[in-house]
Amino acid sequence: MKEWLASLRKGYGRKLNLLHTWNGWLVVILALTGLILFGGFWRGLLGEGRVWVRWGHIVAGVASLVPVIYYLLLAGKHWKQLRGKPWQRANVIVVLALLVGWLLSGLLLWQFRAVGPRVSNAALLVHDLLTWIGLPYIIYHSITRVKWLKEPHRRTVKTDKPDKEGALHPAAGPQAVMSRRAFIRTAVGAGLAITLGPSFLQWFGKTLGSGESTEELIVQDANRMVPAPQPLAASSPPIGGGSQGSFRVYTVTPIPSFNNASWSFTVDGLVEQKLSWNWEQFVQLARKVQVSDFHCVTGWSVYSNTWEGIPLKELLAQAGVKSTARTVKFYSGDGVYTDSLSMEQASMDDVMVAVLHDGKPIPSDLGGPVRLVVPKMYAYKSVKWLNRVELIDEDHTGYWEERGYAKDAWV
Repeated sequence: MKEWLASLRKGYGRKLNLLHTWNGWLVVILALTGLILFGGFWRGLLGEGRVWVRWGHIVAGVASLVPVIYYLLLAGKHWKQLRGKPWQRANVIVVLALLVGWLLSGLLLWQFRAVGPRVSNAALLVHDLLTWIGLPYIIYHSITRVKWLKEPHRRTVKTDKPDKEGALHPAAGPQAVMSRRAFIRTAVGAGLAITLGPSFLQWFGKTLGSGESTEELIVQDANRMVPAPQPLAASSPPIGGGSQGSFRVYTVTPIPSFNNASWSFTVDGLVEQKLSWNWEQFVQLARKVQVSDFHCVTGWSVYSNTWEGIPLKELLAQAGVKSTARTVKFYSGDGVYTDSLSMEQASMDDVMVAVLHDGKPIPSDLGGPVRLVVPKMYAYKSVKWLNRVELIDEDHTGYWEERGYAKDAWV
């Protein structure tokens, strides 16, 4: 074992530099792909490409294990060289903690089906938090350690002056309060704090707060539907006690908005009687209340949501389903997104055409004025801005299923 380690450590300095370079490139790939996956804008722009970006992120994350293991084999010698350099040792510990934390939380997010929603939700929180801490730290570390900052002959302010023989002596005259390198470190740190600080505080408040983000979305609601649906007693206050967690707004198109003139709801296809309502008629339909959790396939969840609306099976019963119908197809008011359930899945008691969330109208950002809720499946089945339900005699592959997601989206 000792001979093998000695052989491995030959050319230690060159290997350590190479390791640092490869790790840096992996972090760049992870940062870029992670930001693309996080941003709602890219979901619509990339379409199917987002699935490939996700797999690229996963592969780069798993690959990051290699430089970590390799470094640990070299760490003994490196640690000895850092004796008497506490700041450099601290930097090594921070970087290793970030890499290991990213890797472990990322693996849990990758295997979200195996670990369950609560574990993956916690893993996502850790993954995001490490990103908010780690990326600014890595940017700061990278910029302030570029080669030209470390070479004395490239500095404008020099503290030593060579004599005729080449020996260095303190420079005459007044000295700068801080060196060029110290000034740039301070400037970079302040720039990152000013640029990223407000965004981090906003993320922190939305992630750890209880319902503030949903309240903000209600205030920003772009829909103009009159009259507003009046909640049942079980919704106000919500029997679920109020949702726990924050929704992340994802969309494949610009978020649509509706008013009474532009909105209608239809049940058609292989039915005995086509049903159609305008808004004033739809809000008069008898509604029920249920409490359920809401799980996104990207790893986050919102618990104890109180939904109020019409059970889907009741709408289908009212229309009368023909014996040839095999699939229920759902249309989004964005004109692009569709998805489907089998007849058996659509008959589950908790599949609901929802109008209210926690006793308040569903805002446009969360899929209002009406959205589908399928609690036992991941949220890409819960079609937002729902305005049409069609019974068909064949299978239908939904928007995200066409792009690599599972057709059966069981949690």
